[in-house]
Amino acid sequence: MSEDRLQKYLSRAGISSRRHAEELILAGRVRVGGKLVTELGTKVDSTRARVEVDGRLVLSQPFVYILLHKPRGYVTTLRDPEGRPTVASLVANLRIRVVPVGRLDFATSGVLLLTNDGDFNAKLQHPRHGAQKVYHAKVRGSVGPIGLERWRKSIDIQGKSTQPADVRVLQVEDDKTWLTIAINEGKNRQIRRLGDQAGNSVLRLIRVEYAGLTASGLRPGHWRHLTRQELLNLKQRFGVPHRIPHAPPAEPPATRRTSPRTSKSRTQRRPTRSR
Repeated sequence: MSEDRLQKYLSRAGISSRRHAEELILAGRVRVGGKLVTELGTKVDSTRARVEVDGRLVLSQPFVYILLHKPRGYVTTLRDPEGRPTVASLVANLRIRVVPVGRLDFATSGVLLLTNDGDFNAKLQHPRHGAQKVYHAKVRGSVGPIGLERWRKSIDIQGKSTQPADVRVLQVEDDKTWLTIAINEGKNRQIRRLGDQAGNSVLRLIRVEYAGLTASGLRPGHWRHLTRQELLNLKQRFGVPHRIPHAPPAEPPATRRTSPRTSKSRTQRRPTRSR
């Protein structure tokens, strides 16, 4: 028997976030096996439970693992009170509720993972597990050896010190410099704050790799399922996902932007390594 906490079961089924699921339970809107459940932490058999919300049967959904090439101009959230485009709109055809693994800010593009597997999400985000994130950053000014040392220094964000970043010069363009930056954490606007402290404001920021995964072959706004081999590699390194599906779910008709903005976007430019 495989048991899940009721709020986790509801979240995985795409009903709501875990927090909102807790509110549904406390409000007396959830029944398990025909019995009203109002106690948080109640466990249910995820393979056999008959769970209802407001009288409607809830069916659990399979875990999915998505790699999205996030474009600039999208917020990494499911809905935005300011009405800005969200990454959720880019995977709307999936028809399974997934949430981002970490965040990329509005002006940052690149690799973004999404999933409905809470354990997978938590494990890859926690800096203790060392899921490295690699960025290409175009910054103002020429960055020499002294400048690189400033970039590699720890900074304070919300009362906590960051781990030193691995920073290297990728390419120089007149009075601009492209840097490769690798970090094992993802604090709020961490790389842009590093740039401000180092005296080189960030003009462009692209995440080119997350936990060894890249967006190679994906245009901005497009997404794909992680392959079985990629999931096996992640499980070997980080212990998740706990179960490897034999094959990803069937691909929906469109794995590209569902927003009207999509047709106008061009493939993002990345620097070529100087020799």
